[in-house]
Amino acid sequence: MVQLKEFRIVMPMSLEEYQVAQMYMVMKMQQQSTNGDEGVEVLENKRFQDDVFGKGQYTSKVYRLQSKAPAWLTTIAPKDALVMQEEAWNAYPRCKTVIKCPYFTKFSLTIETVHRADNGTSENVHGLNEEQLAARQVEIIDIASAETDYWSYAIGSSSFDFPKFKSTKSGRGPLLDGWQDNCRPVMTAYKLVTIDASYWGFGYRLEQALLAGERALFIESHRNCFGWIDEWFGLTMQQIRELEQQGDCLLNEKISKLVLLTDATDCEQRFTHSSERQVQQVVHT
Repeated sequence: MVQLKEFRIVMPMSLEEYQVAQMYMVMKMQQQSTNGDEGVEVLENKRFQDDVFGKGQYTSKVYRLQSKAPAWLTTIAPKDALVMQEEAWNAYPRCKTVIKCPYFTKFSLTIETVHRADNGTSENVHGLNEEQLAARQVEIIDIASAETDYWSYAIGSSSFDFPKFKSTKSGRGPLLDGWQDNCRPVMTAYKLVTIDASYWGFGYRLEQALLAGERALFIESHRNCFGWIDEWFGLTMQQIRELEQQGDCLLNEKISKLVLLTDATDCEQRFTHSSERQVQQVVHT
């Protein structure tokens, strides 16, 4: 059964600020979660243009997440079943991400995101039809909430106390009860998750587990987006793109030792010329 759920994450920042914050957060979280055995490998990161999204940034990544597999999943599949392939088209303020798992060939997960300068009150930003609207579940996520569950433990839980937090550079915070209705600027990431795992006996359980995992990831990543505000506040898109390119190369060095780095310039040049070779190596491993 296909699961359709929309998560709405309200953020105390402008649309322009969120674009920088989100890129910074992805870069830093990838670095923190990557080591010699697990983490993220960037295969491609390039500009694209098509008739659907217009202009944007395309990325292709491999996620190795073996240690985060729930115990029940390891009884029916090896630990390396949680090797995920991700393709993403970022044409901000619209984005689309498709995640597949080579081990589970009938599994697919798609995340379509629309960013709006509101506080989560838009009811159909994805243009769903009546049947889709009837099937869709909606959850508004409060980044100031400190609730935890299995997936928040597996993914990692930040220690920010937002009811007491105040940014030095921007002066924003603390996030008290009802902050979504009172803060300015404000924006919302509307994330529509469509997940399908057509496996008899455990498909629904797999879908629910991955939905819970995505929810925990949304919470943690957006808490970090705001919690790290004094690190990214004031950066330009050009600066964040330069940091991202260097970070991609360092990730690949960290997880797979595909290139030997001497400095940031060498990293940038080698990353550009080695993308195709890296794809071939991953496919044949």
